[in-house]
Amino acid sequence: MKLSVKETAVFGMLGALMYASKVLMEALPNVHLLGVFVVALTVVYRKKALYPIYTYVFLNGLMAGFSLWWLPYLYLWAILWAWVMLLPKQLPAKTRPLVYMCVCAAHGFLFGTLYAPAQALLFGLDLQGMIAWILAGLPWDFVHGVSNFFCGLLISPLIALLQNANRYTSIH
Repeated sequence: MKLSVKETAVFGMLGALMYASKVLMEALPNVHLLGVFVVALTVVYRKKALYPIYTYVFLNGLMAGFSLWWLPYLYLWAILWAWVMLLPKQLPAKTRPLVYMCVCAAHGFLFGTLYAPAQALLFGLDLQGMIAWILAGLPWDFVHGVSNFFCGLLISPLIALLQNANRYTSIH
């Protein structure tokens, strides 16, 4: 997965755009475009999408502090990336937007559950404590999942924009 200079610049900017979008939307708890970016970047760039995704993860840690809360980010976004990688490349055009929206929403609904094993390991929670942590976060996961679904309306237009830009920049 060697990158050209152009790819390095584009992926750096996309990672920074992901971070900027998160900061701009922080007033709305658990409402952001990160899932939109991860899904769209994965559809367009496949394995290379990990570069902007982890640029975002690094920037998030750099700006907010590399603390214990940040460690699960090392795998949480890779899970969404992997789910998208498992989707067939040639989904029917009519169902494609809904599938992307549902995958994005599922990641939001499951975010707390996916985060929970790290919480348990880092803070010594037993199974009962981990389940209590998951249950306490369900209202936030509900907001996260619903907002990811509706923000997911932007996935297909973003994919089209990235594919169109690639025609002029020779990034594949």
